[in-house]
Amino acid sequence: MKKNDFISLVAGKADMTKKDAEKALDAVLSAVEDVLAAGDKLQLVGFGSFETKSRPERMGRNPKSGEPMKIEAAVIPVFKPGKQLRDRVNGDI
Repeated sequence: MKKNDFISLVAGKADMTKKDAEKALDAVLSAVEDVLAAGDKLQLVGFGSFETKSRPERMGRNPKSGEPMKIEAAVIPVFKPGKQLRDRVNGDI
């Protein structure tokens, strides 16, 4: 599903215009980015949690040449689904 399709779905469920739904979605995504950039964790009970994890520097291999290469340390965003979301996706609800 593409962003425009998702905006149409949200607009229909929330009984709002597509323009308002797009503003709301953009605001929510921006707020999630701000929380993660600050190093905080966002928990949405029943849906899941967003947080960041530190990935240490490590050695890897260039897939093309097979040469060893250093992979830099990074901070990555992580999403962990909540029980209610897992159950819904598995068809248990």
